[in-house]
Amino acid sequence: MEVYALVGPSGTGKSYRAVMLAGHLGCDIIIDDGLIIKGNSIIAGVSAKKQPTRIGAIKTALFTDTEHRKTACEAISGQAPNRILILSTSKGMTDKIAGGLGLPGVKEYIHIDQIASAKEIRKARIMRTQHSKHVIPAPIIEVKKSFPESIISPLQVFMRRKGQVGRRSWSEQSLVRPTFTLYGKFTISQGALVSIATYAALDVPGVVAVKHAHIIRDAQDVTIELDVVVSLNYKLDDISKEIQQVVKLQLENMTGLTVNYINVTIMDIQAEEIS
Repeated sequence: MEVYALVGPSGTGKSYRAVMLAGHLGCDIIIDDGLIIKGNSIIAGVSAKKQPTRIGAIKTALFTDTEHRKTACEAISGQAPNRILILSTSKGMTDKIAGGLGLPGVKEYIHIDQIASAKEIRKARIMRTQHSKHVIPAPIIEVKKSFPESIISPLQVFMRRKGQVGRRSWSEQSLVRPTFTLYGKFTISQGALVSIATYAALDVPGVVAVKHAHIIRDAQDVTIELDVVVSLNYKLDDISKEIQQVVKLQLENMTGLTVNYINVTIMDIQAEEIS
């Protein structure tokens, strides 16, 4: 296994260029701010950008928590990568991350100014200092699992794997605003979740009314209880399953939360009026 490192001060565009550099070097895994990323998937870890304080963010990036470090090590071991790219602010930080995760010594340190111009670095700093926006080198669908209540925007970059001359593909990254910034934290109220579930259920053909909706939330996971009135012209089993599928899809897509269960109770059946 070979380990490479992209180093540079915070806010200079390392995460934005990580995918391109990993493709050029042929790295299978990227380690960035506490996350273990392979291709388009976050396979393990907790994002430092999710921490409420900067001190907490640094500790997360260094994998100081025992369980966090153990999970990351197991994920890397399970993938058996040939090459890994670590993103960090310095050589010392890189060595701490590599040592903590039981990785070999770093083969090459690449400084951000070797792959980005001074103008590009200045632009990245403005995005960080003035707009407090951070890049995570993974698609929105993956990042939402860690940032269910954050504003996330897509970024697309070209990626070329080492040795594949002329072959390029798009890779989606995510632009987020972490909780420890001065801009505050976004939250989704219980009432908003109930409204999303209710309107989604009403969109299902055969659903006449939603009498009651109750959301049980545990961190990023939710359980939904729905009491509905349905039309006599629909099979009860079929319509119940469709309600579950539609509500789960809509709520997860809109909020990034994970729906564990949707319990549907049919309270009444109504015959459709003939006009």
